[in-house]
Amino acid sequence: MTKPKLLPYLEALFAVVVWGASFIATKIAVGQISPIAVVWLRFAMGIPILMAAVIMRKQFALPKGKEWLYFALLGFLGIAFHQWLQSNGLQTSQATTTAWIVATTPAFITILGWLTLKEKLTIIQTSGIVLAMIGVLVVVSKGDFANLAIGKFGAKGDVLILISSVNWAVFSILSRHGLKRHPSTRMTLWVMTIGWLMTSAAFFAQGKTAEIALLDTRGWWSMIFLGIFTTGLAYIAWFDALAQLPAAQTGAFLFIEPPTSMIVAAIILYETITPASLFGGAVILIGVWLVNRQV
Repeated sequence: MTKPKLLPYLEALFAVVVWGASFIATKIAVGQISPIAVVWLRFAMGIPILMAAVIMRKQFALPKGKEWLYFALLGFLGIAFHQWLQSNGLQTSQATTTAWIVATTPAFITILGWLTLKEKLTIIQTSGIVLAMIGVLVVVSKGDFANLAIGKFGAKGDVLILISSVNWAVFSILSRHGLKRHPSTRMTLWVMTIGWLMTSAAFFAQGKTAEIALLDTRGWWSMIFLGIFTTGLAYIAWFDALAQLPAAQTGAFLFIEPPTSMIVAAIILYETITPASLFGGAVILIGVWLVNRQV
């Protein structure tokens, strides 16, 4: 039996650690410039890196016919709208809370697969979805269920982050058709580019260009991290890993993302690691594991 190469595992680990830290970088950036400026600058830096990778791999090709409309829909949902939700959400939501909420996305994907694609939903998966949602309630309420009883669902940003998780699930379901016909890096390139162009229209229409000068050294390092590492290199590394490892093995690395966010947020933003966050996060991860468990 051929021994698996180490590089794909390192690439998967690199991607999830970078994505875990991205919530902290975004929170720093939106503290200095508007969310739309953060999104615009991030993808302005990341797209050329992804373009270079597609060209080097000889995968470049223009979309054909109705594919432009399809990629435009994905670009709106997965880039323009999704990043707007997360960037605005992080203005008031803690980076740690955001990471734990986002970790529930596979549960929403499973629900949508059951509703729209008639995919099988087992009792174990249903139990996992319920557990994941309970974990979210623990995290956003910080263990104070009295607030939930009176209809207070954490910070305002927590609601936007939860909507972003559902939105990403919709995006993921819709993406399945395109991924059957296009290499993942090429499809991601066009989705990112079209979504960025949509963001660009709003960015320039609102006259946000002057905000770029407001970034200090910390803000620029955050943007460089978001653009070059999170948007460019991490996606390339993730797709490389997916191409060489079984999907289940690669997906398991995503469990590392929320704890990474929690640790980095504690170090960089001095966010407190509370018992409620640890317990709720553990419940979320157990729930998501049950949802993805192979029967």
